[in-house]
Order: sequence, then C-alpha cells, then structure tokens
Amino acid sequence: MRHGKKVDKLGRTDSHRKAMLANMATSLIKHKRITTTLAKAKALRKYVEPLITKSKNDTTHSRRTVFSYVKDKEAVTILFREISEKVASRPGGYTRIIKLENRLGDNAEMAFIELVDYNEVYGQTAKAEKKTTRRRGGKKKATEKTAEVEAAEVEVAEEVEATEEVKEEAPKAEAAAEETPAAEETPATEESSDTEEKKD
Repeated sequence: MRHGKKVDKLGRTDSHRKAMLANMATSLIKHKRITTTLAKAKALRKYVEPLITKSKNDTTHSRRTVFSYVKDKEAVTILFREISEKVASRPGGYTRIIKLENRLGDNAEMAFIELVDYNEVYGQTAKAEKKTTRRRGGKKKATEKTAEVEAAEVEVAEEVEATEEVKEEAPKAEAAAEETPAAEETPATEESSDTEEKKD
C-alpha cells in the first residue's frame, strides 16, 4: 500500500528520478523553456519552484542547498544572478505549463514548461494590466485623484481664457493706436490752413 507517499514515481527508481529532475531543472534554468511530457513537467514544477524561492536569499548556505539539488555550477550561478533578480517581486508561481499535442510515437501528453518572467508574449499583457485594490479607503484616493485632475483642468481652462482675452485686447489696442495718430494729424492740417489764411 502507498499511504502518504506523494512522490510522482514516473516509472523510475528513486535515484533515476532524482537525477532526471536535476538534469531537467538545469536545462530549464539555462534555456528558460523546455518541452517534455505533462507528467514530468508537473513533477519538475514541484522540484524547481522551491529552488527559485531559495535563490532570492543569496547566501552561501542557500547556494549550497540549491547546488545539492541541481549539481551544476553554471546553472546555480545563472539562478542566483539573473533569475533571482527577475522574480524578486513575484511571490511564487515562477513557472508556466502549457499543453501541446500528443506525441506521435506513444500518444503521450506533451507540454512545455517555462519561466514566467522570461516569456515576452505573456509578460507584456501582465505588466499592462492595472492592479485593483480591495482595501478600505480606495474610494477616497480615487475621488482625491479625480478632484486633482478636475482642478488641473479648470486651471488650464482659465489660462486659455486669459490668453484669449489678451489676444482680443491686443487688436483693440492696435486699432486705438491707429486712430490716435490720425486724430493728431487732423489738427495739424487745420493749424497750417489757419496760418495760411492769416498770411493772406
């Protein structure tokens, strides 16, 4: 009976299974995506995600612990330098499994497993999505933001109106300036005609 034994045997002995999962974890860390059977992909997810979590804390102890599972120095270096920086803000769920068509030879269910943060197709939409909060006081913040935006719009509208008024006043001032020299010229002509009459 197999009570309490939750390990996926995958048709292998214990040593074979551990070696296979270590090799698959190394390949996943180096290549960021691998294609395998669905059962192996699910077993690999349970194997590699705790190692990625451990890589967030870069200490000698955590490096040695991860190395005891992966057994590849280059993979450990990549995990602690590159991958740990990418997944620093993610609280778990570092891998994604997507099913593929069944394999031709034995009709096995196939899938690929990949690191979530290294996929450009899905990563862009995840970043673009706006995070919604359900905490209390969210409405106050939203109303404050809308009030600030409305106040800014009112200020801009007032500035536009002021500039329009200045533009309207400018032609009036130019017209007034044109009228005043004409008015000044007429008395001069009248004075000159008066002086001419006196001379005669």
